[in-house]
Amino acid sequence: MNDTKGRAPGTPDSPEGGEPPRGGILMGRPFGVPVYVTPSWFLVAALITWIFGSRLADVLPGLGATRYLLAFSFAVAFYGSVLVHELAHTVVGLRYKLGVRRIQLQFLGGVSEIEKEADRPWREFWLALVGPLLSLALAGVFWAGLSAVEPATVPGVLLAGLMISNLVVAAFNLLPGLPLDGGRMLRAVVWAATGDPMKGTVAAVWTGRALAIAVVLGLPVLGAAQNAQRSTGEAMLDGVLAAILGFIIWQGAGNSLRNARLKEILPGLKVRDLARRSIDVTPDTPLGEALRRAHEAHAGAIVVVDGRGEPTGLVKESAVTDIPEHRRPWVAVSAVARDLQPGHIVPVDLAGEQILETLRRAPASEYLVVRADGSVYGVLSLADLERRLTAALLGRPTV
Repeated sequence: MNDTKGRAPGTPDSPEGGEPPRGGILMGRPFGVPVYVTPSWFLVAALITWIFGSRLADVLPGLGATRYLLAFSFAVAFYGSVLVHELAHTVVGLRYKLGVRRIQLQFLGGVSEIEKEADRPWREFWLALVGPLLSLALAGVFWAGLSAVEPATVPGVLLAGLMISNLVVAAFNLLPGLPLDGGRMLRAVVWAATGDPMKGTVAAVWTGRALAIAVVLGLPVLGAAQNAQRSTGEAMLDGVLAAILGFIIWQGAGNSLRNARLKEILPGLKVRDLARRSIDVTPDTPLGEALRRAHEAHAGAIVVVDGRGEPTGLVKESAVTDIPEHRRPWVAVSAVARDLQPGHIVPVDLAGEQILETLRRAPASEYLVVRADGSVYGVLSLADLERRLTAALLGRPTV
């Protein structure tokens, strides 16, 4: 699977600056892209170790407790295969200059966070197809290795398990519903046929939602059909895994639709329309007095200036709300202001996706908006931008 985590390309990762979330334990940077293992992977690894280790007791009864060490080795090797799958997406994404923020190995698979959408349907199709192709190629490699060893041996069991698991990964990801690779391929096909990427997205989203329902209802039934003698615990485990997998697919499909809608909305966004009117105050101005002046001026933001009238900081709205009203006359605005950094100054004519790209480079809760001559136009609040985007995605009127 490759996804953007439900976030539009370029959106800020943190409201207060600093590095974006690490996303787990950093394992390396192949092709310059960080690879993280999330804490949920350890839960899955433990589950695979338990299930696969229990099965090994029937296949290789002489292993004893060592079978769980072998099962854990299989879990690690399996996620190594998943990493190869995601690296295939990464290489193609980098080749098309789409940018890859990171790769995460997590619960039930991996995610390549591609920063930009492909600009042509055939690129979208190839970007999605290459992952399952690599999984199929790995299955072929493990099949070739299996033909050279005895099946009822440790190497034979490991190779057979890896061959089957890669075939399952390839087949599952080729299912035609977002957020799976097959869904992106379906989107590309409909996009190419209609000339409208949104129609492709809608078709793949609804197919993905239907797939999610089929997984929730069908996996437990399929498990029962394959093994009528299953214990209650095994049946419950099948049901839980089906519910989790169905939820992930349903949520991913919804995120894909929101991202597509956001891409349509972005061109109409302008910093000029989003910025709040502001007033200037010196650092020693009491907060209560600053708020009174802002109210009289019908301003929604406060800029801290030095003795020469040059902006030096922005009052944080979240910090103001933390100060009880009766204390505000005794607190200077400098106590609730953040120093103004170069990346927190944005031009008034910024628009569209450039807004998100600029904000992502220097995440903050407020930004100073300036005219071409450097004079202050107002303040852009990240909260205002998020509200505008949310209202547009939900079809609500904005003011």
